[in-house]
Amino acid sequence: MPLVGEIFLSEILKKPVFDQKGEDLGSIKDIVVVKGITLPDLESVIIEKKKTLYRLDYETLTVFNRRIITTNLTKDNLPRYELCDEDLLAVRDILDKQIVDINGAKVVRVNDIKIEGYKGQAVFVGIDIGMRGILRRFGMEKKGENFLRLFRIPLPFNLIRWDYLQPLSPRLTSISLTMSQQMLSKVHPADLADIIHSVSREEGASFFCRLDVESAAETLPELQPETQLEILSGMDTEKAADIIEEMSPDDAADILNDLPATQAQEILGTIEPEDADNIAELLCHEEDTAGGLMNTEYLIYPEDTTIAATIEKFREDAKDIDTIYHIYVCGENERMVGVITLKDLFLNDPNSNWAPSWRQILSPSAPKTTRTWSPP
Repeated sequence: MPLVGEIFLSEILKKPVFDQKGEDLGSIKDIVVVKGITLPDLESVIIEKKKTLYRLDYETLTVFNRRIITTNLTKDNLPRYELCDEDLLAVRDILDKQIVDINGAKVVRVNDIKIEGYKGQAVFVGIDIGMRGILRRFGMEKKGENFLRLFRIPLPFNLIRWDYLQPLSPRLTSISLTMSQQMLSKVHPADLADIIHSVSREEGASFFCRLDVESAAETLPELQPETQLEILSGMDTEKAADIIEEMSPDDAADILNDLPATQAQEILGTIEPEDADNIAELLCHEEDTAGGLMNTEYLIYPEDTTIAATIEKFREDAKDIDTIYHIYVCGENERMVGVITLKDLFLNDPNSNWAPSWRQILSPSAPKTTRTWSPP
């Protein structure tokens, strides 16, 4: 167990590695990371000597700390190493890469990596995303801490535990924090959109595809039109249809209107016929016209229904509607006779019928947001 305690990656990079006789075998260039039982393990150290790379397995290290690193190998039996995409390397694939911090709803950068000794292994326990990591890279952590202390300003430790990390894309070009779908769904759609806009196109699309259908449906309208197009163009039709179907018809129509006609028709053909008809109706209008701004989702009930029955029915029907603030009321021959806000609905006597209540709810003393129509 050569590592006791903790070190940071920046503290050992470019440090020389010596054999048992004290001969310099090369300086540390990178570290190979592998999946461990609890946390990722340091599998081997990559050193460089005269532009040639060598691989030292962790088991061959006899001393491993920020001051000195030694191995039981000699220069005659050092195994050479060739860079390959299959290996996950700490410097190449993790250090300085962006991570998506869901808790802060922002994109930050990996400034350093913390490593600890655990049960005979060197395990990766976290990443440093704060100012300490930057100062440490330049060998100025202690000086920076002392300087800020003069002004009574603390230099905080800003670490993210490694067990919250996972690959954001298959090639490990960046990393994101793992979050349960339940926690992820609590992040505001606008914040999710900001995250997607902050990373590369490939990473943004990969991140979007990790969202559940409901979160994706709420986030998609928050994205720029060109980003919407790129994401949906790279998605299979069935998944795209599930997301579009979850959206309000007006938002869905706006997005489908920007897609190639062939793809839009394929998506509409996969959606439930009733929902597809509502969206198709809005697609017939220009986006900035009154028709294009309409929403085909609304609730309308007969005026002879009791308020209690209306509230009960509303609780069931509203589950399938994205946003609703009013209920429309119809009379004979399904002609609309008025509209009521939800506030007024719930403040009225639940045992009364619509008819007597309308005189109060739609009276001149009612809120200004309430409007009435006379049947033609």
